[in-house]
Amino acid sequence: MKYAELRDQTEEELRQKEAALRDALFKLRLRQASSQVENPMRIREVRRDIARVLTARRALAAKGGA
Repeated sequence: MKYAELRDQTEEELRQKEAALRDALFKLRLRQASSQVENPMRIREVRRDIARVLTARRALAAKGGA
């Protein structure tokens, strides 16, 4: 996922995307604990995607709010 894709989304869409990513991260960590994760790099990718979503939400709030 690229930041440019997130920039054009609304606050609600970003919230939903963040919730889905956090759920995916939880499931990946659960699978990692039981040594069943196929691609360990996916955890890193999901964490970075969450950070991108949070950055887009902060930018949206700064542009609209203050």
